[in-house]
Amino acid sequence: MNSEEEFYDAETGLESDDSCEQSFKDAQVSKSASQENGLWQRRKTLPAEMVSRNNFSVWNILKKCIGMELSKIAMPVVFNEPLSFLQRISEYMEHTHLIHKACSLSDSMDRMQVVAAFAVSAVASQWERTGKPFNPLLGETYELIREDEGYRLISEQVSHHPPVSAFHAESLKQEFVFHGSIYPKLKFWGKSIEAEPKGTMTLELLKHKEAYTWTNPMCCVHNVILGKLWIEQYGTVEILNHSTGDKCVLNFKACGMFGKELHKVEGYIQDKSKKKLKVIYGKWTECMYSADPKVYETHKKSDKKTKQEHSCEEDSDDVPEIQETVAVIPGSALLWRITPRPPHSAQMYNFTSFAMTLNELEPGTERLLPPTDCRLRPDIRAMENGDIDRASLEKERLEEKQRAARKERSRDEEEWSTRWFHLGTNPHTEAEDWLYTGGYFDRNYSDCPDIY
Repeated sequence: MNSEEEFYDAETGLESDDSCEQSFKDAQVSKSASQENGLWQRRKTLPAEMVSRNNFSVWNILKKCIGMELSKIAMPVVFNEPLSFLQRISEYMEHTHLIHKACSLSDSMDRMQVVAAFAVSAVASQWERTGKPFNPLLGETYELIREDEGYRLISEQVSHHPPVSAFHAESLKQEFVFHGSIYPKLKFWGKSIEAEPKGTMTLELLKHKEAYTWTNPMCCVHNVILGKLWIEQYGTVEILNHSTGDKCVLNFKACGMFGKELHKVEGYIQDKSKKKLKVIYGKWTECMYSADPKVYETHKKSDKKTKQEHSCEEDSDDVPEIQETVAVIPGSALLWRITPRPPHSAQMYNFTSFAMTLNELEPGTERLLPPTDCRLRPDIRAMENGDIDRASLEKERLEEKQRAARKERSRDEEEWSTRWFHLGTNPHTEAEDWLYTGGYFDRNYSDCPDIY
């Protein structure tokens, strides 16, 4: 596989339409217009624009938290975005077409290339997303069914301290299973907030009897006190094919001096004898390519630029100048290209088109959902509608209700029981993991807790 055309059908994510050319005002009425025509379409905007944060000081909250883990720190709702962290996790599925592509390929090396692209695409939605998702309440759930893209997903907040979110996605045609659990550790370093998404992702391609595992890169939000917020992701991501022993090692590069390395991803695929077979390169904000290692090294040697990396704790937090887009090496194959964001994204928390739809209640959906689904959370719904005061009051009420329930369980010496996931052993890594118990889509929710 040595030409761009062979992978080109994996270029786009969600199918684009004329809405990308609409103005913000046009986009607001697009949903009602589609209903008038007798056809329901997923929305292309939120009910209200995001509220300005200019009049709020995050420093007053964070100045006593330098070096601390932030999961227990209550933040004003204005610094949130109107999604739960469970919904944010579901954004891994935006480029599910890459999993379908991997399922269709007969060669394991070709499959690894596409799986690597999927692992990168799964974190691409974080670009410029500086709002904090709402912390899920214990027992909170989220389901996402996309029949047009051939999958369904269920997630649950399985632990509150530490906060752990588990998810399970599966193909409607029994082609793949994608699951994992995430314990996001947040630390404040004075000028920046560092997020370590602890937890393992597992992708199983059922027809090929293959399982791939990896962990996500570190994420850092700079200038949280003063200046323009910007995000970088960095660290090493190792994707292991447990069936063949093939491994893909991806280096998400830190910004470096003068922003030369900003957003860049570079790595290689090796077989079980550690022979490098492919080089993977690109930017997690744009696109990913694969190339022959010898051709890539020859091209790289011709580049005389000095490259330096920095860590999240360094003093320089200025917004780096965005460098030129990915320089394509001759003979490279395109693995993935990011879906363009809608033109009104900046007024909508920098959401992607996919993220815009995640809190939407589709017609007839509410009667099918369990009472624990994120879409029924009143604080998130209020924020989405632009009512920050109501969102703040509801957030405080829900947090107090959760504390009261925890005290009651402690008094009665009761342990919290998860509903849809159980703590077990990942059969591929042999490490402790939260695994899907099953039964969610049977639609029996009579024993779901009242958390809202």
